[in-house]
Amino acid sequence: MTNANQLQEWHELAQQLRVDSIRCTSEAGSGHPTSSMSAADLMAVLLTKYLTFDFDNPENPNNDRVIFSKGHASPLLYSMLKAAGVISDEQLMSLRQFGSPVEGHPTPKLPGIDVGTGSLGQGLTIGFGMALAGKYLNEVPARIWVLQGDSETGEGSVWEAFDRASYYHLNNISLIIDVNRLGQRGETELGWNTQAYAERARAFGWHAIEIDGHDLGEVDRAYAEALTIEDRPTAIIARTIKAKGYAELEDENGHHGKNLKPEQTEAAIAELGGERNIRIEVQKPKAAKPAAPAKAQPLELPHFEMGESVATRDAYGQALKALGAAQPEVVGLDGEVSNSTRAKFFAKTYPERYFEMFIGEQLMVGAAVGLQALNYKPFASSFAAFLSRAYDFVRMAAVSRANLKLVGSHAGVSIGQDGPSQMGLEDIAAFRAVWSSTVLYPCDGNQTAKLVEQMSDRPGICYLRTTRMKTPVIYDADEAFPIGGSKVLRSCDRDRLTIIGAGVTLHEALSAYDRLKKEGILARVIDLYSVKPIDVETLYQAAHDTEGNLIVVEDHWSEGGLGAAVLDAFTGTDSAPVYDGPPLRPIKLAVRDMPGSGQPAEMLHGAKIDADAIVAAAQSLVKQPVGSSV
Repeated sequence: MTNANQLQEWHELAQQLRVDSIRCTSEAGSGHPTSSMSAADLMAVLLTKYLTFDFDNPENPNNDRVIFSKGHASPLLYSMLKAAGVISDEQLMSLRQFGSPVEGHPTPKLPGIDVGTGSLGQGLTIGFGMALAGKYLNEVPARIWVLQGDSETGEGSVWEAFDRASYYHLNNISLIIDVNRLGQRGETELGWNTQAYAERARAFGWHAIEIDGHDLGEVDRAYAEALTIEDRPTAIIARTIKAKGYAELEDENGHHGKNLKPEQTEAAIAELGGERNIRIEVQKPKAAKPAAPAKAQPLELPHFEMGESVATRDAYGQALKALGAAQPEVVGLDGEVSNSTRAKFFAKTYPERYFEMFIGEQLMVGAAVGLQALNYKPFASSFAAFLSRAYDFVRMAAVSRANLKLVGSHAGVSIGQDGPSQMGLEDIAAFRAVWSSTVLYPCDGNQTAKLVEQMSDRPGICYLRTTRMKTPVIYDADEAFPIGGSKVLRSCDRDRLTIIGAGVTLHEALSAYDRLKKEGILARVIDLYSVKPIDVETLYQAAHDTEGNLIVVEDHWSEGGLGAAVLDAFTGTDSAPVYDGPPLRPIKLAVRDMPGSGQPAEMLHGAKIDADAIVAAAQSLVKQPVGSSV
């Protein structure tokens, strides 16, 4: 039995958390106080008795982790940090103000906040990744606590995480579902039917506990029980009341995401017993030595012979395997297509550092975010087309300032007979649009290997596009490929036009060059393997030297891809001067019609992105007098 004094201390802290959630949102004039108030009792018990975290050393691998999947309850999270002495009351009251780290939804700008949340259905996937690290990699006793709203259980990603957490027997993760019945626009799908939540959790192999989320003794016992479960994850389904503690708004629809009016603020604080300044000394974790990583070996990237035909996906898999030997913190994830992405090479060599995500791309990216938050280097791969399912997770990974390495294979029409459902044709546009991203598109095996090596230590979201089709190796294994660079493969001082390609189309550009040369048309050929950041200097010089005649050819939709990246480069950037050369006469060769099935060469020809199309475009350019439109 929990003693009366302890219950009273928890009650007082919970009331403080509610009052502070109201105060900061009222000061801000916006926010989610009612969603914060429902979970205050749950968090008061967690903060005072069960959470172990050294706020002076947030990187301590023995620290527990708390993830607010219901990120809109950030006022509660910040109020917890105030109670723990991490932020001051003045900082708390800067909620949602310009320049304040106390943002509208959590971002990793304060100790104890590892990731950004607020796009619902993602917290459990991130916690899953952290739990994988704790159980299988560093083998520390830290526990992952995830606070999730009831509405977000409608997201499919939540059930991907439920399924795989059970599969991996993650007894070190505890999910707390705040069942307050009301979502943004009204009652949730299941309302207060906590039994339904519990039955679903059990069906996925979880230990489930139903409680009254405002009965502090029940909360205490549920947390204690979760710590005893040794073979599966635990879900605590807590029935709560939205706006708990302020009778006027309790369980009332229509108050989601709204601050209290001034008179309501005053009345609610009074009803909750007034302001308090309780400080909690959060327990520090017990010292435990993480499992020793494997000994790093010298990096030995694969070498491919010039002229050899190699698919860049094969080079990726072999490079990742080599990187695994040199960097023990590298971890592999794949969405049940490792035989195609070639992540299988890493999986076979380092099974203890490879995690199969099965068909669950959203979970895969969320897990990668969790792993990198604990200083691992996750490489996550799938077909480029299927990564689009996880795009919101990638977007939120950027909000988390995450360092991810994502690899999309089977890109473009060049995959051939499988048809358009398997062809990634949007991926470059999608990843270019992500803040802090790097987008790479190699054309041969040696280039791929060198880029994989650089991805490992590259901050932000790194995306590597690989292809199924084998292409000739045109670079020596000792060639360097700095990110942000390009390669000028053909040039002279009499070039009349510039052909820009990457990946598969770079080889078509080289074939076109040979044909054009026989016709007396000299062209510069640029391998733009770094799509973002882009080599502005080389592009400007080429445009200047070739009278603005540019042909960009890409195995991608015409919107947002390689051609768009090139044209964007000529608008000027913060780090580059505005282009002041000859007027541009660009031609974009890209996929414009819905492709079907066929042999790779047929597909490239049908999409008008092969050597034939490049030659025709070049002929049309040189026939036009300078200054005319094309």
